[in-house]
Amino acid sequence: MKRSRVIRVIAGLLLIVGLLIAWQWWQGQQATLPEGIVSGNGRIEAVQVHVATKYPGKIESVIAQEGDMVERGAVLATMDTDELEASHAEAEARLAQAEETKAEADAAIIQRQSVLTLAEQELARILPLAERGSVAQRQADQAKSERDSAQAALEVAQAHARTAQKAIDAARAAVQRVETQLDECILKAAVTGRVLYRLAEPGEMMGAGGRVLTLLDLDDIYMEIFIPARDATRLAIGAEARIVIDALPEYVIPAEVSFVAPEAQFTPKQVETQSERDELMFRIKVRIPQEIVADHMASVKTGVRGVAYVRVQSDTPWPEYLLPRLPESKP
Repeated sequence: MKRSRVIRVIAGLLLIVGLLIAWQWWQGQQATLPEGIVSGNGRIEAVQVHVATKYPGKIESVIAQEGDMVERGAVLATMDTDELEASHAEAEARLAQAEETKAEADAAIIQRQSVLTLAEQELARILPLAERGSVAQRQADQAKSERDSAQAALEVAQAHARTAQKAIDAARAAVQRVETQLDECILKAAVTGRVLYRLAEPGEMMGAGGRVLTLLDLDDIYMEIFIPARDATRLAIGAEARIVIDALPEYVIPAEVSFVAPEAQFTPKQVETQSERDELMFRIKVRIPQEIVADHMASVKTGVRGVAYVRVQSDTPWPEYLLPRLPESKP
């Protein structure tokens, strides 16, 4: 038993010594960067996306847990929808009633059109007779009056049909509005990422805009560093870069420059060295390509510190120790 414990202790010490030697070697390599490549300290970051309620109400369920990987469009939580379901039923009933009224108006149009057609035929028959004196003018006037009345009745029926159609449109819009609200009560992931915080639990009452979950957008993984103005002026968006994580110096992650600040600034306090803090620097973002993130999604961690190397001269070759070396992807 004691011998096994001693062996484990010795193995642990050897591992620590090996890591220290590797780290010292790596630090020595950093000090020998070729002209045209600059570096800066930073940490792996990702955009935070908040999953929030659009309407006030009660949380019915929260499916996602902190640390879960979620795909874009996955259902993460649901809101209680009893009141909205009742509103939806009422809106559907109003729509059905409006459609029935429209059907009646359409039937009235057909009937009024038939009456008008007969009145026009009768007027067309009587007018020539009245001109020849075969019938009294009074009959012609009566036929014309009946034609005009039928025309007016048809126009009234058509107006009723238009009003009924507007009622249908309004009722259908009300149904669609409630259906949209019902759909928005199903909280879905807007991005592929990892659940960072679970901020609400089932049964809690939430106001409009209340945050239920916070996700890390793993489609946008980057490191922010600061480089001197003399180097930033030579830097182009899309320039090649490399990222090395402090805890995993054996791996080199290929990346590219996705942002360069338009103005120089004094670097913030989290920058490691005093000399860097005292100099006007440009903030840049070094982004890891989506395809690399996708292949290593299960291994992605934010907040870990490291060093980003940026090539400010495109013709400068990367030294051997900064050639890409990635861990095996995990399913």
